[in-house]
Amino acid sequence: MNSLQRKLFKLQDLKYRNFHSKLMPGIDKETIIGIRTPVLRKFAKEFAKTEAAEAFLKELPHQYYEENNLHMLLISDIKDYERCLAEVKRFLPYINNWATCDIPRPKCFAKSKAELLPVIKEWIASGNTYTIRYGIGTLMSFYLDEDFKPEYIEIAAEVESEEYYVNMMIAWYLATALAKQWDATIPYLEERKLSPWVHRKTIQKAVESYRITDEQKVYLKTLRENC
Repeated sequence: MNSLQRKLFKLQDLKYRNFHSKLMPGIDKETIIGIRTPVLRKFAKEFAKTEAAEAFLKELPHQYYEENNLHMLLISDIKDYERCLAEVKRFLPYINNWATCDIPRPKCFAKSKAELLPVIKEWIASGNTYTIRYGIGTLMSFYLDEDFKPEYIEIAAEVESEEYYVNMMIAWYLATALAKQWDATIPYLEERKLSPWVHRKTIQKAVESYRITDEQKVYLKTLRENC
């Protein structure tokens, strides 16, 4: 065990490990140390100041789930867009679970949306489960507010996949789009443009959202029929 791993194991919470491992079917429990997210975030901020952090980013693949999360947290704090994007691209093929994939996107992406959009499209067309999920999640994070265009919804809605974690992200994106861009999004449900599973899951997530009005929720429930 290397020096970094020894430090991470000192932060281990076995009860949390047992709980969290159940949320990630398919991931070997032995590769999960069991570190609560706020604790790992605090560690990442301190670790980022060390020379060891640069070396760590070059060491792929990692052995433990928390090492992958640490890697993503370090990338997310890179302020230079070009360097950050290069590190994200290098790391994406190594992501093997939804939790690492869904760590908040780098803040520097928000300042380079025009340059980032073609990259997002490449990610979504990649064929790799978690690269697709990361692409849709990035589209959700940065392109549903002031920079929104109706055609962005189509990018996510047109994705066809048998992968649960891809389809769940599509539904999450569409539910968020309903909350932020109702008029542009609702036709995808009204006109049954989605797969039945994504259609139902989108409505479920939207109905559970506090950002959707009660009136909208009543209407959404009518769209569950015959689907």
